[in-house]
Amino acid sequence: MESLLVLVRHGQSEWNLKNLFTGWANPDLTPQGEQEADATGQRLKKLGLTFDVAFTSELQRAQKTLARIQKILGLENISVTKDKALNERDYGDLTGLNKDEARERWGKEQVFVWRRSYDIAPPNGESLKDTAARVVPYFEANIVPQLKAGKKVLVVAHGNSLRSLIMHLENLPGEEIALRELATGAPIIYRLDENMKVISCEQPGTGE
Repeated sequence: MESLLVLVRHGQSEWNLKNLFTGWANPDLTPQGEQEADATGQRLKKLGLTFDVAFTSELQRAQKTLARIQKILGLENISVTKDKALNERDYGDLTGLNKDEARERWGKEQVFVWRRSYDIAPPNGESLKDTAARVVPYFEANIVPQLKAGKKVLVVAHGNSLRSLIMHLENLPGEEIALRELATGAPIIYRLDENMKVISCEQPGTGE
């Protein structure tokens, strides 16, 4: 049996546009973010993909991206589960700061360490390791049973919650996944075997 799991990072948010650390803050999508969500829906439709269930975070930028994809695919009535376990990484004291301002305040090297190291958290925030510690158990307890039941699953979430999932699925070291960039509104299509091992991974529209 082959399972389908598609991961999508939300479209551009208002704080992405302003280059702010967003974390658990809850800005809306920009018009570009809405277009990115629609383009993802069209891409999935062109590939002939459909879904039985969907999962997303408690943050509106992910929920609205999912809703736009559902509308294009004609899947407004599928089961959608929203959970804070899939929220973006909590950036703590960096939340709401412009990334350039943060570099001026703490220094470029320190901010880079907070952003791209695996296990060093910003003040009062989460590291990627901390994020994975909530995302991966949620995936195993709630999403894997759906996949093993033959359901086609769509997950719309955030850069770091999805990095945590990719690290788990692909068995990557934390230091490697921390440096991977995930485009907004770009689907990552996994085919998994019955043991949840990756058979194939496609990123249509990204040249990969």
